[in-house]
Amino acid sequence: MRTGSEPSTARSPLRMRLWLSLWGTLWATLGLVAFVAVGRTGWAVACGVLLLIAVTDLCVVVRHLRQGPHYQPGRDVPPYEPDRRGRPGPGRTPDGR
Repeated sequence: MRTGSEPSTARSPLRMRLWLSLWGTLWATLGLVAFVAVGRTGWAVACGVLLLIAVTDLCVVVRHLRQGPHYQPGRDVPPYEPDRRGRPGPGRTPDGR
């Protein structure tokens, strides 16, 4: 719900998530290769699962970045009235009109 108190300079954390996903993919790949080389199956499986999670997050982030910016209301759009949990707001009847 939009309250009207959002910062006017808010930025998406997608670029940061992109770099963190790349970093996690790199380290999980290196860990997987290293643990397979020394024969540590349990740790290799753990790194493989972590690699799968990092690659999935990377795909989601890239998809969101390619979608581009979404509509955000500007300063000329008034904030929504807060949810009063069934209680009528000022000038409203109990049925919501």
